[in-house]
Amino acid sequence: MSEAEKLQLEDPSDFRPEFKEKKDFRDFNIHTVPERVIKVYKDMHQNQTLQFVKDKMEKWGKFDHAEMTILEALETLSTFLDECDPDIDVPNAVHAYQTAEGIRKAHPDKEWLQVAGLVHDIGKLMAVWGEPQWCVVGDTFPVGCAPSKEIVFDAKFFEGNPDMTNEKLNTKFGIYSENCGLDKVIMSWGHDEYLYQVLKANTCYLPDEALYAIRYHSFYPWHMSEDYMYLCNNKDLEMLTWVREFNKFDLYTKCPDIPDINDLIPYYSKLIDKYIPGKLKW
Repeated sequence: MSEAEKLQLEDPSDFRPEFKEKKDFRDFNIHTVPERVIKVYKDMHQNQTLQFVKDKMEKWGKFDHAEMTILEALETLSTFLDECDPDIDVPNAVHAYQTAEGIRKAHPDKEWLQVAGLVHDIGKLMAVWGEPQWCVVGDTFPVGCAPSKEIVFDAKFFEGNPDMTNEKLNTKFGIYSENCGLDKVIMSWGHDEYLYQVLKANTCYLPDEALYAIRYHSFYPWHMSEDYMYLCNNKDLEMLTWVREFNKFDLYTKCPDIPDINDLIPYYSKLIDKYIPGKLKW
């Protein structure tokens, strides 16, 4: 049995805290979800155009906002709350350690995956530095083509998006070609892509499996609903197993219990020094 097959057989209840049932996570019922969640997604779907994303890539791709280590960046998120998360209200730094510890318990031999769990949301620093949350947090989706029906909330949220009236951008493939590969696809702007670009621009020794998990962990229409497969190449499909494996811990380790972060810092400091050392340009 391959490692990928073994991963698919794992029971998430082995590492999921007794907080709520698996089926109760990611409840985006528009009649019960908090209004703050609805507002973030409505603003996101109406304002995330192809040109908007290109502008944000240029702005944040200069990496001139700060110079910090990974642990310093995590500390900056120690009071940050994600307004669009329907599952839990804890600072993102807490969620980072919950995710990493869940992975550590299930995969004690995969340090690189533990590091991915620790750092995956650090791109939310953009919100601390002034960006509205609708272009920082939440599920991501390709821009430059028609939105999938698997994207959260009603498709009507996209009706105010100017790209939906552009014949070059509102078809299934839009500006893309079949099986072009996700690295050729421009995603809605958010913390996933920003952190990925930061890691690529600095010293980083994480393997592709970790970088895929970081870059696409919020791309739920793909890794949860199997949509947009027509844009994927063979590399994307190979990496999908690891994105899904990572997602178990990102999603199901969320709980009100706060780990002793001070106790965990020595362990994760060594891993950071190994995989993402020194100060990074953000």
